[in-house]
Amino acid sequence: MSERLVNIGDWIQQWSAIRPNATAIIADDVPCTYRELDHRINKLARALTGLGVKKGDRVAVLLHNCREYIEVFFSLAKMGAIIVPINWRLAVPEMGFILRDSGARVMIFEGEFTGNILEAREEAPLECCIHCSPYRVENPAPAWACSYEALLASMSDQEFEVEERAGDTDPHIIMYTSGTTGQPKGAVLSHRKTFFNVLNADIFFDLTTRDRMIVTRPMFHSGGLIVDSAPVLYKGGTIIVKRRFRPMEILETAQKYQVTVMELPATVYQFILNECNLGQYDLTSVRCCFTGGERVSAHLLQSLAEKGLVVSQIYGLTEASTIFWLPGEEARERIGSVGHPIFHGKVKIVDDNGNPVSPGMSGEVIVKGPIVMSGYWQRQDLTDEVIRDGWLYTGDIARMDEDGFVYIMDRKKNMYISGGENVYPAEIEKLLLAHPNVAEAAVVGVPDEKWGEVGKAFIVLKDGQNVDAQEVLHFLRDKLARYKMPRYIEFMDSLPKTASDKIRKYALTNNGEEKA
Repeated sequence: MSERLVNIGDWIQQWSAIRPNATAIIADDVPCTYRELDHRINKLARALTGLGVKKGDRVAVLLHNCREYIEVFFSLAKMGAIIVPINWRLAVPEMGFILRDSGARVMIFEGEFTGNILEAREEAPLECCIHCSPYRVENPAPAWACSYEALLASMSDQEFEVEERAGDTDPHIIMYTSGTTGQPKGAVLSHRKTFFNVLNADIFFDLTTRDRMIVTRPMFHSGGLIVDSAPVLYKGGTIIVKRRFRPMEILETAQKYQVTVMELPATVYQFILNECNLGQYDLTSVRCCFTGGERVSAHLLQSLAEKGLVVSQIYGLTEASTIFWLPGEEARERIGSVGHPIFHGKVKIVDDNGNPVSPGMSGEVIVKGPIVMSGYWQRQDLTDEVIRDGWLYTGDIARMDEDGFVYIMDRKKNMYISGGENVYPAEIEKLLLAHPNVAEAAVVGVPDEKWGEVGKAFIVLKDGQNVDAQEVLHFLRDKLARYKMPRYIEFMDSLPKTASDKIRKYALTNNGEEKA
């Protein structure tokens, strides 16, 4: 078949023709219609083409949630180029690695991050940097960068066409995740993968053109971009974004704009419960509330339900987006469950030999189908480790009850989630071992009332050395994002080991820690 049917870039243009005056985005209380959004997408595609960006090229994005993020997302899809979202919480060396590894030619960045980019671009293959000022922030572009708005100003807003159309299995996104090896890995997500993830969300959110969703999760994550934003825009609804939402602002916004769907991190629900009086807000427009991406306590869900906010769980990972989804009508009775497998895709829970386990038994979650990533960018070795015979082995442990409801027993080996962000201890341990006075190190996640989990580092010093917690933190500070920094540090004479000399992390306790 010569015609490539699935291209994410088509959606806004099609809604612009059908419902041109419908609101696509409300950014910091400023609405943007589908027609206006389509025109700006066409302008940006022409501007980037003029800068030499072509099919297959990578364009990095370092922005808070804003209208411009969506413009870049759809413009690059039309062009056949690949968006590389960058987590703005990362330290400069972490950003630099992603730029080098992806081979990004262009960087679109917010003024707040000018210093980070100035430093990171010294070792990155960037050919052009584009300075963006969302929300009318007065922050002129540096001499070494172009102005986003100036580029768009001279371009035509007519429909943008390309000679070689991208779609289906062509990559649209490279989304980096921290790795168990200590270096980020770029999950390559195709147009088809995003499309089927959106179809799954459409089924479970039961979306229509009348739906409005607040997008609080960062768009550099699969949750903010693919689980929340893309499905609503695919159905011609409205997304509401802001640079940052305080818990009270979420409820105020839901009331003001009659939001219909809310998908928030568990930590945000906890802040709402602690800081807000739910009874003061009219949330009758909200027909479903979801959460996912981190450990969710049954106590939190029960407390929210008692105050009239029934929240159901979803479960997924960057490499496959959403895998399980608990229907809203089952949320109160099935607290703790992540629901059923998604519609588009095959999911199994298997034993160590790859055989499906019986109900009630725990096993590894594996998934197959169009929602699975194409692989890790330029890392076939790592791809082969997790995708076998077409099945993605998640490394996550779950069980299914007799009624088909799934419960997650444990997240990926050694990984913990702090404030909605995945943290892989190997990345931190690698840096700790680079300290000249550290002989051994192990990092684990421990419970935290505010962030869900935080890191605790166990350190064995070299003979005769004397280092305190503050010195360790100072050593890590410019090398790690803040959310990855250990909250607790405990110095030990030795670490517990197995017979094969591997560290027994499950044997490490919370006793005797020095708070960092």
